[in-house]
Amino acid sequence: MTQLLDTVFAALADPTRRTILTMLLEDDMAVTDVAAPFEMSLAAVSKHLSVLSSAGLISQEKRGRVKWCKLEPDALREASAWMRGFGMMGDLDFDAFEQFLRQELGTPLSD
Repeated sequence: MTQLLDTVFAALADPTRRTILTMLLEDDMAVTDVAAPFEMSLAAVSKHLSVLSSAGLISQEKRGRVKWCKLEPDALREASAWMRGFGMMGDLDFDAFEQFLRQELGTPLSD
């Protein structure tokens, strides 16, 4: 899990990549449309997309001659659970924290 978190947070560390993820919240986009608002080469944008894809934050597929990008929101699930855990630790309510983790990770609660 640590390797996955490292990869996701490294991908999110760059403002260009965060902007791309925000753009993809609306709908799938062609690579050329993703690149349009940036003042950088298509090759540079493609490198950003490759980092996002390697982190599992987006997927890419070729449709005809056009390469499309799609947001993969579930990729943020573990990172989100990890970050939220810090807020819950302040209360030292470990039962609530365990319940939260089980809900986030899809593990059924046992009695």
